[in-house]
Amino acid sequence: MAKTALIAVGGNSLIRAGERGTIKEQLHNAHSTAKAIAKMIKLGWTVVITHGNGPQSGAALLRSERAANEVYTHTLDMCVATTQSEIGYILQRAMYYELNQLNIQKEVITLPTMVEVDANDPAFKKPNKPIGPFYSKEVADEKKETLGWDIVEDSSRGYRRVVASPEPIRVLELNILKQIIDLGIITIALGGGGIPISIENGEIIGREAVIDKDRSSALLAAQLDVDLFLISTDADQVYVNYKKPDEKGIRNATIDELQKYYDEGQFPAGSMGPKIESCIKFIKNGGKKAIITSYEYLIDALEGKAGTHITA
Repeated sequence: MAKTALIAVGGNSLIRAGERGTIKEQLHNAHSTAKAIAKMIKLGWTVVITHGNGPQSGAALLRSERAANEVYTHTLDMCVATTQSEIGYILQRAMYYELNQLNIQKEVITLPTMVEVDANDPAFKKPNKPIGPFYSKEVADEKKETLGWDIVEDSSRGYRRVVASPEPIRVLELNILKQIIDLGIITIALGGGGIPISIENGEIIGREAVIDKDRSSALLAAQLDVDLFLISTDADQVYVNYKKPDEKGIRNATIDELQKYYDEGQFPAGSMGPKIESCIKFIKNGGKKAIITSYEYLIDALEGKAGTHITA
């Protein structure tokens, strides 16, 4: 029986630091990730690919607001829905090409995915999820004043808008995903953490939020009972005392060890924090193993030569 993995790809992996985020740039960057995943499939893995959409959903929302006098606007849940298709299309194109390069005959599908959240989640009162591009302090202050945005400094790279990020409760398309995986189809799903919805009196209601991609990916990975939960980020592995003279990489760790570092404040909320939380939650929910690494080291990580490997 094929080994199964859920691979959570960061939204920023398609838009690198310093790039404008053009479709041409995103397509080029997608091939780097797709090439690594194709090699993984060549080794016999069945994969589900999830992805972030912070820069893309922020851009979609900005376009909507700037064109509000000429066309209908998009709510944030609708922005997540549109970027699921946009990024899925980009990743599908890249995956088809890279699979063909390795003579792998596999189908790839993008599945728009909704995730239920609690309409009374406290997160709606305390926005903390960064979306969109980075701004200078001057530009950020202007947008806060003119557009009423909540703004925070993000990982010392600049200032970004923040929106509500409620906890994911349930993936509505779970049973569909299970059937697609059983057919051996490579699935791109849960884009941007899923379209945030609540259910009231049998009706689906969209919510103004962005669900953290790593948290919802951990939930889905546990529910699919995959053999491996892999988070692809911009770091080759997890570090403590990051960018300090006594910086140290972590190759192997238990969830108790990571929890200790987390409680010490080693992992910022705007970068590695949610990834560590998600891996811990995945293992606690019965998951077998999690790995955090970058796409460049994905194959080495599968061989135990790179990345941070997390177990119970």
